[in-house]
Formats: sequence, C-alpha cells, structure tokens
Amino acid sequence: MRDLDHQWLSSPTDLDLSSDEVHIWRATLERSATHVRQLAQALSGDEQARAERFYFERDRRRFIVAHGVLRAILGRYLGIGPGQVQFRYGHRGKPYLSKRFSSHTLEFNVAHSHELALYAITRSRQIGVDLEYVRPMPDIEQIAASFFSARENAVLHSLPKNQKSEAFYNCWTRKEAYLKATGEGLFRPLDQFDVSLAPGEPARLLHVDRDPQETARWSLQALRPGNDYIAAVVVQGHGWRLTCWQWPDRID
Repeated sequence: MRDLDHQWLSSPTDLDLSSDEVHIWRATLERSATHVRQLAQALSGDEQARAERFYFERDRRRFIVAHGVLRAILGRYLGIGPGQVQFRYGHRGKPYLSKRFSSHTLEFNVAHSHELALYAITRSRQIGVDLEYVRPMPDIEQIAASFFSARENAVLHSLPKNQKSEAFYNCWTRKEAYLKATGEGLFRPLDQFDVSLAPGEPARLLHVDRDPQETARWSLQALRPGNDYIAAVVVQGHGWRLTCWQWPDRID
C-alpha cells in the first residue's frame, strides 16, 4: 500500500487481526457529556485520578475519551469488557497490555492531538504511531534546527516555502512514531537518526547513528487521518497489511 492510499472503514461487527495485519483506528475526542461519563466508568482508579488533575475541562474530556476508547478497542480484540483491560508500562513509560493477556500477542500504541486520536494495533510486532494537528508555525526552521538532524535540516531548507510546513510535520511525526515504537520516547535525541520528510517522498527510516542495521528492521507509513492532520505509523518488520477503521462517533 502506498503512503496515504487508504480509506477509513466503518467499525466491523466481527473483528479479526492476523499476524500480518496492522489496524489503525481513528476516533474523534469531541463526545457528548453522556458518552464521556460512560467512557469514564471503564477507567481504572489511577486513570480517573489522572483525569481529575487536568485544570481545563476540555483537557480532562480529551483524556477520558482517549483512554476510554482505547480500552473499548482493546476489549474487542481480547473479548472482554473495557473495564477489564489491564496495562503495564515499560521502563520509559510505554504502555503494554498486562502479562495476563500475553497469549493474545497484541501490541498497540496511541496518539492524540487537538480533537482526534489514533490507535495502532498489531500482533507480535513493536509499533508506534504519532499524530499532529497542523497549525501555522512561523518559526519552523528554528525549531527544526534545534531538533532535526543535519540531513533533515538541509532537505527542509531546500524546499519551497509552501512545502516547509508539511515537510516539518512529516519529519516530526515519523521521528516520534519511531521512538514510540522502540519504547525510547524522547530519551533518545531526535537528531541521532534520519527520516524522509519531503512531500511526496515515501516515508522511510534512512539512518540511525551507530546502528547501520536498524533501518532494515522497520517499516514506515504516512497517514492523513483528516484535514489539518498529519500522522505516521512505524512497525517492526515488513510484509504487513494496513486497514484503517473509524471508531463510532455515537453509542447506543
């Protein structure tokens, strides 16, 4: 499948995920008060406490919806209720399913920005997803100079002005998705590896400092989940198929 060549399908009645598939779920974080309350009921005590620490109601709502929908999605694959889903966390904070669900071999990652969330699900493969809401940034090149590699900055400088914003967000989401897939988060400097970023160029991991074999371990796919959004998914290995699903905006 080519980058961006996908459509968002309605949520299926029977959900199956084989070992060579990657599912991406898209969900809006703008929900009715009733729906937010229902999603909140499935959260753990720790998640509910984290939600209460948000000062703004908008941020509290987004947190509840993002985590509640994650539980609902994972519950469908596991065949259990959302409130029964349990998590553990890696040494850098990446979430995983509790070891009691290890026989399902499910791996997942989550990203949310503005009013949209993406959930990446697969089996027996490390995976990372990142999503950014595209907004005007007059200081793009200065930010890139602080975080991107020399090669990436050279490409960004070479592009026409009307392509710089898309290139910046391409680079940022691909880098973040890769670090989330490896479980390193921002503990690894962003300038220690290169990704493709020019608009129209396939999403690729091009180089990783001190590890020339690393690029062969990963596949990248660019995503456009909505107007004014840019995203990327990074998956361990090759030969997988991508299906994109839309989580229902309403519940009964």
